[in-house]
Amino acid sequence: MTAATYQYVDLPDASVVTTRALLTARENITDTVAARAMMCIHGGAGHGKTLAVNTCLRALEPGEDVRRVTFRARPTARAVRYELFTALDLAGEPPRHPSEFDRLLKTALAERPRTFLVDEAQWLNGEAFEYFRYLWDEPATQLAIIFVGGEGCHTVLRREPMLSSRIFIWQRPRLTSGRNLEVIPLFHPIWADADPDDITFADSHAAHGNFRAWAQLTAHTRTALARTGRPRVDQELLRWAFSRLA
Repeated sequence: MTAATYQYVDLPDASVVTTRALLTARENITDTVAARAMMCIHGGAGHGKTLAVNTCLRALEPGEDVRRVTFRARPTARAVRYELFTALDLAGEPPRHPSEFDRLLKTALAERPRTFLVDEAQWLNGEAFEYFRYLWDEPATQLAIIFVGGEGCHTVLRREPMLSSRIFIWQRPRLTSGRNLEVIPLFHPIWADADPDDITFADSHAAHGNFRAWAQLTAHTRTALARTGRPRVDQELLRWAFSRLA
């Protein structure tokens, strides 16, 4: 998969690398969908959670009906209902009364198997998570739900036994320092012939095992190479890139 699907910066020639975390996510998501279960993939910002999940879910489409929901603020159960109404492309006006709204959603969700990707799930509180559980518990619905979010997502879910006990798989992806020398040269051509010591230097001073930081650093280093005409990365160029990240 190429730069067209890379989500952090407009980075030509970047590739999605099949890391161990991505392979694990693929297995976990495939098993969760097959079981019509719920999964939580969580971790700090920039560790590639959403990218990994979107990459894996795209491989299941179009055979699997995947619907994506993203939250940017702490939603109430009412707000979750409206987001699901939109995600399901339901016709007409949303019902005004909660019980009528719930019947409509459960009827729609019983039509065929579906998978919901719930992104930025760290914004969900217990009430919102509980509403997803309420729909998932309905015998007629055929739901798989992938919650993707920061550590707040994990904290809230673990705090609620009724919710936590229903999570089929937990995953916390991260690019460890020991994998940088394998992964980063495949991520972008500017690192393909870089000195391994320079990759280690870049990670220890700027990227710190964070995919988003690596993308930003790569974009600035690519600019430096173009402006200086140098053939490959060196530590002087990296220090200039670091100065833009400070």
